[in-house]
Amino acid sequence: MVQAGENAPAPQLRPRAPRVSYRHGTAQAALGERGTLAVFGFGAGAAEADDPRWLGVPLEPFDTPAPLEIWQVDADVAHGRDGALRWACGGGWLYLALELDEREHGGPAGTARRAYARLRGFLARCPQQRVLRVWNYLGEINHGEGDAERYKQFCNGRAAGMGDLFADGYPAATAIGHHAGAHRLQVYLLACEQAGMPVENPRQLSAWRYPRQYGPTPPGFARAMGLPAGDALAISGTAAVVGHASAHAGDPRAQLGEILANLEALLANAGMPAGFDTHSPLKAYVRRPADAALVRELLQQRLPGVPVLLLHGDVCREELLVELDGWRYA
Repeated sequence: MVQAGENAPAPQLRPRAPRVSYRHGTAQAALGERGTLAVFGFGAGAAEADDPRWLGVPLEPFDTPAPLEIWQVDADVAHGRDGALRWACGGGWLYLALELDEREHGGPAGTARRAYARLRGFLARCPQQRVLRVWNYLGEINHGEGDAERYKQFCNGRAAGMGDLFADGYPAATAIGHHAGAHRLQVYLLACEQAGMPVENPRQLSAWRYPRQYGPTPPGFARAMGLPAGDALAISGTAAVVGHASAHAGDPRAQLGEILANLEALLANAGMPAGFDTHSPLKAYVRRPADAALVRELLQQRLPGVPVLLLHGDVCREELLVELDGWRYA
């Protein structure tokens, strides 16, 4: 046995959370900075960049020009491609992104299965195997009746493709419908060499325990994820759900109030400071363009100074009009 002080391995440091920020500028400039892990542009007007760390997200912003979303770590970053996969890693963190065409993989279920199987296979070869946060964007998310709804089909395929990837606990996640063509599935994630701490919301039933009425395969995600160093909370898509039921159908004002109550309960359960500040970027996904001005006004009143990216996106239940996700730094 190795005794203390006799060539004992050094304790593994917990990597500092990536810094996520919204900033106006060019993708090339952001990608040229040391430590840039990923850069995201939003909507059809986002300028493209020939770099695996660049991703155009198919959600139109309500405020233009929209800022870039930039992830940065305290280390040099390596990056590349593996077929359709884009990757970047540095400082113990890994960014992975994948886009697939449903017409080539048998619809939403087959495409989700293929996407998650492909991500799982890549992660198995990496030291950063702990998936902490995932984003899923698919077209026409609410189309179809009953179990044929596209979101429910996506959930079926995702579960089949992930296999045992999340056997130790689900990551935080978002699933939102885009309007850039029904056949495009985009998935990207943040993984780490070390595990995070999943956090649930006492006001909400855990998503993987949803009753059968929400589909044959419950959504597999945690309400939030505390990052390994304890310095940040990655918050999943949060809607006006209490228990497992949707609240305030058709009323965006009341739904947003319920969302903010859910977020405060989540922060408290995670042991994070109450409220959000200027370093806590959020996204607000709004189903109906006519509601965007109201949502913007209410968020400015309730969360003054907090950076919010307002995007046109459909929530996974048709009666839900608004969803928020984002980050809270300690």
